[in-house]
Amino acid sequence: MLNISDIIETIEMINKEHLDIRTVTMGISLTDCADQDIEVSRVKVYEKIARAAERLVPVCESIETKYGIPIINKRVSVTPVATLAGASGGDPELYAQTLDEAAGRVGINFIGGYSSLVHKGISEWDRRLIESIPCALADTERVCSSVNIGSTRAGINMDAVKLMGGVIRRTAELTKDRECIGAAKLVVFCNAVEDNPFMAGAFHGAGEPDVVINVGVSGPGVVASALSRIGDDADMTEVADEIKRIAFKVTRMGQLVGAEASTELGVPFGIVDISLAPTPAVGDSVARILEEIGVERVGGCGTTAALAMLNDAVKKGGVMASSHVGGLSGAFIPVSEDRGMKTAVADGILTIEKLEAMTAVCSVGLDMLVIPGETPEDVISAIIADEAAIGMVNGKTTAVRLIPAIGRKVGDCLEFGGLLGSGPVMAVSGISPARLIARGGRIPAPISSLKN
Repeated sequence: MLNISDIIETIEMINKEHLDIRTVTMGISLTDCADQDIEVSRVKVYEKIARAAERLVPVCESIETKYGIPIINKRVSVTPVATLAGASGGDPELYAQTLDEAAGRVGINFIGGYSSLVHKGISEWDRRLIESIPCALADTERVCSSVNIGSTRAGINMDAVKLMGGVIRRTAELTKDRECIGAAKLVVFCNAVEDNPFMAGAFHGAGEPDVVINVGVSGPGVVASALSRIGDDADMTEVADEIKRIAFKVTRMGQLVGAEASTELGVPFGIVDISLAPTPAVGDSVARILEEIGVERVGGCGTTAALAMLNDAVKKGGVMASSHVGGLSGAFIPVSEDRGMKTAVADGILTIEKLEAMTAVCSVGLDMLVIPGETPEDVISAIIADEAAIGMVNGKTTAVRLIPAIGRKVGDCLEFGGLLGSGPVMAVSGISPARLIARGGRIPAPISSLKN
């Protein structure tokens, strides 16, 4: 039970410390929309999304009013579109247009699921969808895309890794007049999860219900403020306990919103994703949390240890507050979306190499990194492979969201606006991985995958 002080503290979190529900995402299965005629299939897709999600935005707005809890994004994720494209035999990009139109109809800001799962091999229709991603993201406003190229059980599909290096670059090139925004809507995963509510990587997995509500919470500003109050005399156990306490409260808020939305919409409640998702707002930063823990500047020695403790404490606090914690859950470290991370990059303290080390202990991976526009495709592919290897060996989800800044160099900046913020162009190693990427094939699964 919450007492009066708990209620007052939660109000303070919302009013002063950027606490919000980052997203309520409705997952919708499109498997029953498959048809040999792509036009028939497109009509089914549009009608099902419009029917299932027509009340999503109004219901979320009513919950905001009822409880005074901001819900920043209302989104939809769908079955990976490569499945539908294989059934219909049509142009996958036509589905992207349909998804965009349906998203506009129901008033959401993003729809995820223009996706393909190729961790063990690439079918003809997976390849066609992947090759269509640059045009699909350039020609739509709300569609997000993801490709899973590896897993702990399957290893890493290096043919897919090679393909994605070119896809990311072409996506940036086709949207270079819009700050290369297309690449910001594309994520490459290892160990992708089926119930992720966050964009751009959300898709509706095969093991999910027909329609489901998943919630993503936030609150790095809340955690940072709480740590600033406990002082430097607190030891690391006390710091971890304070993070767990705050994570518990934030998760309970997410559980409340998810359960309410589920009841109002008449669909099952799935999970609460308890990831600390930063924003460009002052104070709403994971970097600031790490500095409150004791690191002088994020990127300095001790950063990875502090992040590991933060990630673990968030999960421990969250699982006590909800029986259905899922998605990615932990701490995000997107450079462009985190003011502290961005400043550390601009000051030369935080590098891609240090970020890669940090991804071994956080909840995702190299997220919203802006790299020079001249970066070769094989280098982009090699960055993906390195990050996928961390996920594969450690049995965790890792992801890469790189934005080649076409026509820009190190020191320049891309301005995305909104929650995506702005990102300084980061230096990338010039050592060529061309021979490695050209080999193709599949990196075998690690011995730790044999758990049966």
